[in-house]
Amino acid sequence: MDLKKEPFFNGNSDWEDLGNGVSRQFVGYNAQVMMVIVKFTKGATGELHQHFHSQITYVASGKFEVTVDNATKILQEGDGFFAQPNVFHGVKCLEEGKLIDAFTPFRENFLI
Repeated sequence: MDLKKEPFFNGNSDWEDLGNGVSRQFVGYNAQVMMVIVKFTKGATGELHQHFHSQITYVASGKFEVTVDNATKILQEGDGFFAQPNVFHGVKCLEEGKLIDAFTPFRENFLI
């Protein structure tokens, strides 16, 4: 949802199935920022990766094994992490849950 066109999010936007137990829902974005909810089934992973965006992630529910720049920690509801640009990070879902990701600038590649 382009925030320049619509400033409110009602939670009824479609979920995009990314496969392997992962799906995402866009909260909103503009050229400076993007927020996405990512849903994981138990055992699903967000493989180690890096990108030039700054990313901050909040654990809305569930339990995750999170790796950021070679450090690994178990995070659960209420916890979060920050991934600096170009730093490897990834998650493994230990208990079904949702992550809320915010990126700056927005992830243009998510919209293709």
